[in-house]
Amino acid sequence: MPDVMRADLWHSMADAAGLINADGTIGETIYGQMTAFAAQTGAVNLGQGAPGTDAPPELIDAAAQAMREGYNQYAPGQGFPSLLEAVAEQRHHDFGQEVSPEQVLYTCGATEGLTAAILALLPRGGTVLAFEPYYDSYPAAIAAAGGTLVTVPILPTGEGGFAPDWACFEDAVAAPESAPSIILVNTPHNPTGFMFSREDLARIGDAAAKADAWVLTDEVYEQLILDDTPHVPPAVAIEDSARVVTVSSAGKSWNATGWKIGWVIAEPEVREAIQAVKQFLTFTASGPMQIGLARTLTGDSTFISDNRKSLQERAEVLVPACRAVPGVIASTPAAGYFTVVDFSALTDLDAFALNELLARRYSLVGIPVPALCRQGSPAHTAYRSSIRYSFCKSPADVERGAQLFNQLASELRLNPNALRVRA
Repeated sequence: MPDVMRADLWHSMADAAGLINADGTIGETIYGQMTAFAAQTGAVNLGQGAPGTDAPPELIDAAAQAMREGYNQYAPGQGFPSLLEAVAEQRHHDFGQEVSPEQVLYTCGATEGLTAAILALLPRGGTVLAFEPYYDSYPAAIAAAGGTLVTVPILPTGEGGFAPDWACFEDAVAAPESAPSIILVNTPHNPTGFMFSREDLARIGDAAAKADAWVLTDEVYEQLILDDTPHVPPAVAIEDSARVVTVSSAGKSWNATGWKIGWVIAEPEVREAIQAVKQFLTFTASGPMQIGLARTLTGDSTFISDNRKSLQERAEVLVPACRAVPGVIASTPAAGYFTVVDFSALTDLDAFALNELLARRYSLVGIPVPALCRQGSPAHTAYRSSIRYSFCKSPADVERGAQLFNQLASELRLNPNALRVRA
């Protein structure tokens, strides 16, 4: 058969996302790997950020009703008008972002929205500046667009919090050889839960204006705020909002990650450019789910606030148990699904070896944070022995995870060197 490497874009994308194994074979994403590993070892899977509780009945009922009404064929390429209107209304109501339906594009999840936007807006050979750690689809999409990824670390503060390295940011923006065409901002940030402030975002907007760059946002955790700090969309904080392309989705907010309903918000001519790419990725999808979500977004559901409260309660079970382990630093999640646990004071093992040890000996599986970083970068070094744990799992799994962390804590009090050797 013809050589599959004759056209190697697929390999470049896989390599950029860290999916090439040492023997040259293609592996799964770190999320798939850890889910399979948890099943193999019988460990509690606190890895993948997939909700362990179901979508609300009112959302499911609304989608089922749309199916019965006949919304089962191709949806319009831009998305059903009722969804576009509902998203525009939601952005105004929840975040004070003025949006018209003409600016909204349905996408098959936020990942497609981000990929289509990068393919549409990044010049060949251009640079995307992103904050690190990052979601692994970013480098794959940038590779597909023929671009280069430059990263700025979001680093631990040492007290369970995080902060971007703004000096590094200023240097990266100013460097003539790597001036960005796109600045990609994930807020609230995965995996740290860090939330960019209005002042942070204005700073990014000023830098984007100087570089004549787009600001592309990933706001999928926008509704999952766990403290009193409000989510500020970059399009609200940045003076020149026309250069901001907003991406978000319903999956995390509504516990419906399998529905793959996302959206891009941009000026109409920019939305059209992104849609020109998106229509050849998936022309359209999720027709009745689009209708069901539109009706639920504009209804009287209290699920968002209820879900936020439930996540906070689960975080209050898992995070203190992580902190019971002597010597670790467990982050205080301001938003999202995760706590980042730094084991560096307890072990010389890297996060991958440590995760394996914890799975086999203590039945705990998370996501090694270095898997979300560039090899050898400052962030990769800073998170060398850090693991991300999800408290979005079912209450039973979170409770079991907390019990296992408490058992680990008890053992370490008796044997402080228990994590220094591989299982």
